[in-house]
Amino acid sequence: VIIIALSILSLKFSVVTASIIAAILIFGFHFLGRKKRPQILQPIAVLMLCIGFSFGVKYFYNHILKDHQKDRISLWLRLEKDPEKLHKMKQTIMYNLNESEKAISSGGLYGKGFMEGTRTTGKFVPEQHTDYIFSTVGEEWGFLGSALVIILFVALLLRILYLSELQKSQFSRVYGYSVASILFVHFMINIGMVMGLIPTVGIPLPFFSYGGSGLWGFTILLFIFVKLDSNRINEW
Repeated sequence: VIIIALSILSLKFSVVTASIIAAILIFGFHFLGRKKRPQILQPIAVLMLCIGFSFGVKYFYNHILKDHQKDRISLWLRLEKDPEKLHKMKQTIMYNLNESEKAISSGGLYGKGFMEGTRTTGKFVPEQHTDYIFSTVGEEWGFLGSALVIILFVALLLRILYLSELQKSQFSRVYGYSVASILFVHFMINIGMVMGLIPTVGIPLPFFSYGGSGLWGFTILLFIFVKLDSNRINEW
């Protein structure tokens, strides 16, 4: 049922959304009753996922992904051999990434200062206030500021995982790991996309990207988990 639902979601709406939900489900099911099931089931499940992934990649690429998504993957994997088409793709599809990398590299070690980034104030990077907000961080705060942001995100994730392990309720534990997986997927994809480590995907950076719905959504997720954890503490 879950596989059918994710397939319909990827076909009719967004592949990214379906991928995020799949990641959440994998984390959730992994920690759901993990202490009760035989250890042999875990490697079997991983093997089945790997086999399914191996046989499904070609169909997914040819029949589900859109043309612009295929072009992004082709550029990322350097599959395009036609020089003329490759140059055109770099001028269009790769424009955001090229400007983002220029902005980050121009920040240097210490950055140019808050609101002092030339490429940021000049609006060279499209969507620099939403999906490409990390390029602004890299230019204005430099390597040290960017590293600090990453460290804070990692600390937040580790704290959520630590508190999840302390939960007495199975629901609270699974919910905590689901929140951590949501934040981790957004964090990994967004920063990886901005630095060219993965293909470009329209996904916000939690608590940084502009947009009220995203900010409220991530805040509510954390608020509910904090409330669940406070109930655990009050039980003592």
